[in-house]
Amino acid sequence: MGKQGSPKSPRPEHPNLDVSFGVKNSQFRGSEMQKGSDPFIGRRMSGDKVFLVHGVKNDSSKFSNFKGVQAGKRHMWIRRNLRSIGFTFLLIGFLFVLDSLMCSIFDPTIQSSSIPRKSNETRESRTAYDNTENAPVQMYDWLVNLASAALAKNEFKQDASKFWEEPYPQASKWKPCADRKSPKSIGKARNSTGYILVSANGGLNQQRVAVCNAVAVASLLNATLVIPTFLSSNVWKDPSQFGDIYQEEYFMNILKDEVNIVKELPYNLQSLDLEAIDIAKEATPLEYVKTILPLLQRNGIVHFLGFGNRLGFDPLPFEFQKLRCKCNFHALKFVPNIQQVGSLLIRRVRNYDAARNMLDKQLLGNFIPNVPSRGSDSIGGTSKYLALHMRFEVDMVAYSLCRFGGGENEERELQAYREIHFPLLIERLKLSKSVSPAELRKLGRCPLTPEEAALVLAGVGFKRGTYIYLAGSQMYGGQLRMHPLTSLYPNLVTKEDLLTPNELAPLRNFSSQLAALDFIACATSDVFAITDSGSQLSSLVSGFRTYYGGGHATTLRPSKKRLAAILLENSTIKWNTFEERIRKMIEEGQRVRVRRFGQSIYRHPRCTECMCKQN
Repeated sequence: MGKQGSPKSPRPEHPNLDVSFGVKNSQFRGSEMQKGSDPFIGRRMSGDKVFLVHGVKNDSSKFSNFKGVQAGKRHMWIRRNLRSIGFTFLLIGFLFVLDSLMCSIFDPTIQSSSIPRKSNETRESRTAYDNTENAPVQMYDWLVNLASAALAKNEFKQDASKFWEEPYPQASKWKPCADRKSPKSIGKARNSTGYILVSANGGLNQQRVAVCNAVAVASLLNATLVIPTFLSSNVWKDPSQFGDIYQEEYFMNILKDEVNIVKELPYNLQSLDLEAIDIAKEATPLEYVKTILPLLQRNGIVHFLGFGNRLGFDPLPFEFQKLRCKCNFHALKFVPNIQQVGSLLIRRVRNYDAARNMLDKQLLGNFIPNVPSRGSDSIGGTSKYLALHMRFEVDMVAYSLCRFGGGENEERELQAYREIHFPLLIERLKLSKSVSPAELRKLGRCPLTPEEAALVLAGVGFKRGTYIYLAGSQMYGGQLRMHPLTSLYPNLVTKEDLLTPNELAPLRNFSSQLAALDFIACATSDVFAITDSGSQLSSLVSGFRTYYGGGHATTLRPSKKRLAAILLENSTIKWNTFEERIRKMIEEGQRVRVRRFGQSIYRHPRCTECMCKQN
């Protein structure tokens, strides 16, 4: 049928219908007041056309008399009921004002006390680089459909995933002990060779590594360390300093037996015009002794600018490695305001308000109690959650040179971004033979998309109802790119979903302090899933979970190269085969291994310099 009033609609036919064109609306309104009639029944208006029902003739004289009688009756009725009409309007107005008043009183309370676990609307408003096309971006339609069917089938079954716990009991044999005194301890130098100034760049996690490396260098050179300063860059745009993120007095007290640390330079040295000193990445202790120590002895002070990964992990004497671990895992505690907001975040994502392990106490201090409070929803609520650290920001996506199924529009957008932000990469590509996007993916050099992350989670058996905390910056492609993940796992939340704007306000303009909340949520989660093992947050969080987790803090590390090979069979692979291969990949990544030569001690603390193994 055509739409009513459209050219395709049949004109209504009635054998007794008198049709009149050009009759004014004022003439027709009298027919609406006929006794027992409904003014909207029996007529159809379209433009200036008026269709009159049977019984009302187009007789102007009769119509005028009828109109006058009806008008008189209407006026009499209005006069008799004027008070009632006025009272009705006053009552409606009073109820409207009362409703507005009640909402203004109770709405803030409701907002702060009942925080939703998910909010698609707020996530949509926070996404960046949304695709202009309306359809979700998917690269593996066949597998996503299989995953959706498998999740629906297992919806009401008991949770079958074994990855909520560490699969290998050997993990629980390693215990934290970097803070124990050792007979081999070098101790603090009595006569300092000078002062070391460090200006650390990058974000929260790069700065953390820089601080721990600076502590080791100061000890190595028998120097006094000035509490490091943090550089603000065009990328991070964060003026936060050490004391805004970490507890200064606690830091100095924990390390007082190993390193001389002061808050600032002596007054007579503050006005010196210092030359910034750079040193090669992963420099050895010998390079510091040969290059930096003579400058320190001659000038009494050196300044490392942009100091980060400037100290190699091996070869380094046992006690210096141990000092690095003590700094990272014991000396660097977040300031109380970060701990307080972090504790709110953890309580809400867990529906549980007490500490459950050493990770909680180390990261949240006294802001999370040992015993749940009365009325805690520890029984009825879901306390398990998985933290997912996605690395799919536009800069990472553009720099990878991979393709992600967004077509020509995506290619043009990413190329434009490269030309603006990565001019050196563009120049390098002109001088060298480029590797195809398909080959890059086979080599495991492409960041995982939200769709690929969702397929991994489904492949290892996490149910559709799993609560997922999403850490990371804004996803490239926005909600259209996130759709495969949120459709398979709708209970996905961020810190912005769990905390009110007022609760986030003190940290709002400080990216490093906001990143500290993601660090806390990822480190204290039941399961931590990594999409990029090379990121500093993933590296440091997985190390924290190894150090304090007691063998019960699962970390999932998919191999991007192996996953790419599995996903190449997207259109033909069966779901049970996909599950088997994904689970085998994850299990092999969870094997209990001792730190190998050259590996980061922050990511792999399972070694005698950091931890003690119990028989």
